[in-house]
Amino acid sequence: MLTQSELLTIYILLCMGSVVASHDFGQILVPLVGHAFWFETPENEWRDLFFRYIPKWLTIQDKSILEGYYKGESTLYKIARFKAWIPPMLWWTTFIVALLFVMACINAILRKQWTENEKLAYPIIELPFAMTQNSGTQFFSNRLFWIAFILVSILNIINGLSYFMPSIPIIGVRFRNIGYLFTERPWNALGTIRFSIYPFVIGLGFFMPIDLSFSCWFFFLFRKSQHVLGAILGMRSLPGFPYDRQQSLGAYLGLSIFAVWTSRKYLMRILKHATVGHYDLDESNEPMRYRNAILGIIIGMAYLVGFSNKMGLTVWIAVAFFLIYYFLSIGITRMRAESGAPAHDLHIMGADYTLATFLGTRFLGRQNLTALSFFFFFNRAHRSHAMPHQLEGFKLAERSGFRSSPLIISIILAVIVGSVSSFWAYTHDSYHFGSGGGFGWEPFRQLQKQMNHPSGPRILEAIFIGVGMAFTFVLMFFRMKFFWWPFHAVGYAVSGADDWCMNWLWLSLMVATLIKWLTLKHGGLSVHRRFSPFFLGLILGEFVVGSLWSIYGISANTKIFPFKDW
Repeated sequence: MLTQSELLTIYILLCMGSVVASHDFGQILVPLVGHAFWFETPENEWRDLFFRYIPKWLTIQDKSILEGYYKGESTLYKIARFKAWIPPMLWWTTFIVALLFVMACINAILRKQWTENEKLAYPIIELPFAMTQNSGTQFFSNRLFWIAFILVSILNIINGLSYFMPSIPIIGVRFRNIGYLFTERPWNALGTIRFSIYPFVIGLGFFMPIDLSFSCWFFFLFRKSQHVLGAILGMRSLPGFPYDRQQSLGAYLGLSIFAVWTSRKYLMRILKHATVGHYDLDESNEPMRYRNAILGIIIGMAYLVGFSNKMGLTVWIAVAFFLIYYFLSIGITRMRAESGAPAHDLHIMGADYTLATFLGTRFLGRQNLTALSFFFFFNRAHRSHAMPHQLEGFKLAERSGFRSSPLIISIILAVIVGSVSSFWAYTHDSYHFGSGGGFGWEPFRQLQKQMNHPSGPRILEAIFIGVGMAFTFVLMFFRMKFFWWPFHAVGYAVSGADDWCMNWLWLSLMVATLIKWLTLKHGGLSVHRRFSPFFLGLILGEFVVGSLWSIYGISANTKIFPFKDW
């Protein structure tokens, strides 16, 4: 029988491999390799606009190789095709390894401060830890767990059957949009309001700090009210008001800056210890020595900047890009570690957007814009970000009592396997079924627009990024000063009304907040602990049955009821 450390290691490696192959990473990268060359036409003028700036060593230009990929009913396994895909796959894999290795080095430095000094909660790890503790005997023998597991399983089985037999009603609240109820001005500015309840989100919300679960749905409604305010005031001169996503970007950056600032003394001790050795810091429980972590960051960043420069990106632009990206990464990792934020997508608000907003596309120029377009795959959204998974892996190692240093090598190997296998899987399927271009359309249409209509800095958008950052600082300041302060800055960051995930999750988190508040008010922490297995059962039951439906849909080649419809 496998031990807890072995089971958790498998879990961590599966997380890392899945990150690389995910919807917000590998599924975007692979279509970028040949998209521009296949979909170029005299009408879109891509050849004249940016072909000369495209890094040929990272792409495939031969349409005879790409024909089967886009049309399907073919095979990857012909020598010419297979050989054509190997160079871009290998080069992008080295880039991905460096990108995620720098994250691991940053996590190795921040781990002790966030885990041991600040004692952040890490709610996301509760389920894998409980399932593997003492071989899961205590967890899987709990009656409350099985009650929840069976209830939510029956719910998803019935809803799955209703997809094939319409006479069976769907149980629960799903697929609802109550925005149609608000047709008169200014209320029609509310737009789409998803009204759905997901048991697994309620289960996760039960383990989130109550101020965060409250803040997620409160600030979602607060952002919606900003849309109504804009309609009342007739802010036509601000067509993007209230600039939801820009506020969220500022909040993410603000959270990162605040986290680094509050850790500044700790970080200075580590820097002095690593450089001159004046501080005798215990590194026995760390994933790597601090000196090695700092050296890893320097070497990794040097490779990323050199790689980017070979693509055509100006060196100082590349440095600025990765600094912004890693600051965003720290903010996302902090919010996951502190509060288990259920979503952190931040669509189209990556480091590439930030540079274009503050510097302007005209200043960046065509060469830089083209190179940045190929970084779209890890900047489009941040739902499956790797850095939180790494830190949660280190926390699982610390909590279960096994050394985290071997995890670094294991994580890198998992990233390599994930990258190579995702390239293989996506190309194999595309040659068989065909591809409509996937996510490749988004960056290249945006690049076409930027080149045809170059612009200067977008002042209003930059201002609202600053507004989001300033408001985050205010929320964090009051949270530190007043114990009773109910508003959490992470809730403000993830609650953008124009963003994707919170549109679907806000009602479930409202229910979770109410349940947790009643539990703590009338039962206290002891009752909260007693009922924890029930809410873990909600999470596991929904994902187990949802996964079984997905497996059935794949094997039967049919559509199934989406237990997670967002």
